[in-house]
Amino acid sequence: MSRCVKKKIRCRRRPNLKLESVRGMGNLESKNILTTSGPTRGYIDAVRYISNKSTGKLGAAIAIEALKRNACVTFVYGTGSSIPDITLLGKDYARRLTLIEIETIDDLLLTIQEKLKGVSFDAIIHAMAVLDYAPEKQSEGKIASMKDTLPITLRKTPKVIKQIRTLWPHAFLIGFKLEVGLSRDELVERAYASVIESGADLVVANNQNEIVRDKHRAYLINSHKEVESRCETKQDIARGLMDLIARNCNRLR
Repeated sequence: MSRCVKKKIRCRRRPNLKLESVRGMGNLESKNILTTSGPTRGYIDAVRYISNKSTGKLGAAIAIEALKRNACVTFVYGTGSSIPDITLLGKDYARRLTLIEIETIDDLLLTIQEKLKGVSFDAIIHAMAVLDYAPEKQSEGKIASMKDTLPITLRKTPKVIKQIRTLWPHAFLIGFKLEVGLSRDELVERAYASVIESGADLVVANNQNEIVRDKHRAYLINSHKEVESRCETKQDIARGLMDLIARNCNRLR
């Protein structure tokens, strides 16, 4: 039941492109950025699955901000989630965007291990909500709805961000940590533990209960356990991440 659809748009850079779209000191021209976004699915049978609440809106906002700063963006997104709306931004943005749709964790692994093999990325933003547990096996066809209970065994899934770090050891890697109802200090502790475990350079830490409509409070935690920035909206997060990526790229020149 899984699928992996790739919509390729070539990245063509124009040497004389004006930088009017760049906000502040964060130009990312000639940089390649990979962003994963949205939910993943784990199938129970041919028609039923478990998934995450992720809408992909934050990932889409991040991709748009990267495009505005003249980066080339590969956007891997979960089926049914938001994708960057570039209809009002001009043709140049479309030329610098590659869309890859995935559905299951196996699709995601196939994408990073095979379809993107050999592609160089300056930064990777792993915002996708990857299932921590998925059904151990998928039943053939549709399970009849005759029983009062339906036991399902879930198995732990691979840590995709660790594989991303192995495949792209030199990329500036950003992970995400979503919790529920933690204090700021507790959230920072969990985020830092995630940085250590995954090998990420930065983790975006947020509470589910602090994501309401246009509000999205988050903390950007670096590998020194420092809060680089506190954000209040998805746009704040997108701009903050692009500023940090630009700073890192400039430092490595």
